[in-house]
Amino acid sequence: MTDQTDQLYERVLVLRCQAGDEAAFTELVERYHARLRYYARKMLGEGHSAEDLLQDVWLDVFRGVTRLADPGAFPAWVYRIARARVARVLRQPRRPVRPLEEDDLLGAVEDGNNFTTEDAGRVHVALDRLSPEHREVLVLRFLEGMSYEDIARVTGEPLGTVRSRLHYAKRALRKYLERTNLHD
Repeated sequence: MTDQTDQLYERVLVLRCQAGDEAAFTELVERYHARLRYYARKMLGEGHSAEDLLQDVWLDVFRGVTRLADPGAFPAWVYRIARARVARVLRQPRRPVRPLEEDDLLGAVEDGNNFTTEDAGRVHVALDRLSPEHREVLVLRFLEGMSYEDIARVTGEPLGTVRSRLHYAKRALRKYLERTNLHD
């Protein structure tokens, strides 16, 4: 969200929601539900229901929105709630997923080019192959358009860690895409 008018409107929605306006809460859900569903699906993988998790997220948001001191922090706050719910699910035993190996990260070509629209499907598939930490920063940065500072707020990591993780995540993504492109 880069449009200042949209950001201001969203802050008003949060304030209205804090005052008990159910229509404002409904509109916030409509604004974020699909994006949070994508985030949850990417973080959880195929074996889990993102919809069940999102019901819990929205319940947490409904219960806690009155305690949100800065309405402008709503995007990072709602993703932090979703992240906490995802972490709870991931702590439960599940089927193993083969993440990219550490050696996939080494020697990767530096990310300097943008991906074309034709690569979008491959990128979404490749995201599933990355470690959860790498997947998360890529989704938050490039699909949600969050700043490094907001990603740090969501993940609870220092800004330097976010920058480093994003750097290595882009390298891992590039390496995976190059490898799969050779086998097409």
